[in-house]
Amino acid sequence: MHFLLTYEFVPDYLEHRPLHRSEHLRLAWEAHRRGELVLAGALADPVDSAVLLFQGESDRAARAFAGTDPYVRAGLVTRWSVRPWTTVVGETAATPVRPPA
Repeated sequence: MHFLLTYEFVPDYLEHRPLHRSEHLRLAWEAHRRGELVLAGALADPVDSAVLLFQGESDRAARAFAGTDPYVRAGLVTRWSVRPWTTVVGETAATPVRPPA
């Protein structure tokens, strides 16, 4: 299954991000190496939120990531949520659905 972890940032996120970015990226790349985090990044224009795509049997890895993320712990994230995402198209879709032949 896939899970989307979404963040909403404080208005001055970009000003405060440098203090916490190295640790945030270290945790993100570790989660990627474990096969939990597929893709992640901030949304642009404006940079006010981010989306992190996790995979696994449950949302446990996504929730654990948010709980330890320095962006969350430092208050740069005003709100976060995890939602299951039913992926149906693409090579890595969790529940592929193909059109009838």
